[in-house]
Amino acid sequence: MYLKWNQTTTTDFSDENLNTLYDQGFLFGRLGLGIMDQTRSVRIDLTKFELSSENRRIMKKTAGLEITNQAIPYHSYNWNIGKLGKDFYDAKFGEKTFSANKIKELLTNNKKSNFNKLLIYKLQTEIVGYAICRETDEFLHYCYPFYNLKTNFPNLGLGMMLRAILWAKETNKEYIYLGSAQRPTDTYKLQFEGLEWFDGKKWQTDLNELKKIL
Repeated sequence: MYLKWNQTTTTDFSDENLNTLYDQGFLFGRLGLGIMDQTRSVRIDLTKFELSSENRRIMKKTAGLEITNQAIPYHSYNWNIGKLGKDFYDAKFGEKTFSANKIKELLTNNKKSNFNKLLIYKLQTEIVGYAICRETDEFLHYCYPFYNLKTNFPNLGLGMMLRAILWAKETNKEYIYLGSAQRPTDTYKLQFEGLEWFDGKKWQTDLNELKKIL
C-alpha cells in the first residue's frame, strides 16, 4: 500500500504554490490533475550535494550517457516511448503497473498531466531512457524514470538519476525530489549527500532513523 498521510487537490500550479506544497511533503503523481499525496518524501538539498566516491564510480561506469530535456507536452511523442515505459514497469514492478496509454497521457495531455519536463538520455545517438518530471524555479521532481532494459549498460538507472541531480544543481535548483521512501528497495535513494526525508511534520536528516523505518 502507498503511504500517505494526507491528500489535496490544487488548482494553483504556480511555482510559488508548488514550492510550498512540496515543502510540506506533498508530491504529484498520476492519479489526476492537481492531486497530491503527502508522504515520506525524499529530497536532496543541492547546496549540500557533492559527488561521493561511490557516485563517481557510477558516473565512470556510465560514461557516455548524456542528458537533454524537453518541455511537456512533448510534441515529438511516439508509440515507442509508451511501449518502452510499459515494458520497463512491467518487468520491474509487475504487469499493469503503468500502461502505455497513461505514459502517453502524462507526456502529451496538459489537461490531465501534472508534469512539465521530460529528461531524455542518450548513448551516442541512441535514446536509452526517459524521466518524467515536474520543474519549478526551486526544484526538480524526478518522478517516473524508465529505460531500455535490453541495453547492455551497467548501472543505467543510477546513472540517469545522478545526471538528473547534477542537472538540477547546474540549473540552480535548491532541491531535487526523488519520490518517497516506503520500502526496503528505496534505500538506494539514501546514498546521496544532502538527503532529507519528511516524517509527516518536518524534514529530517537522520538517515539511520529512516533505515530503521524501512
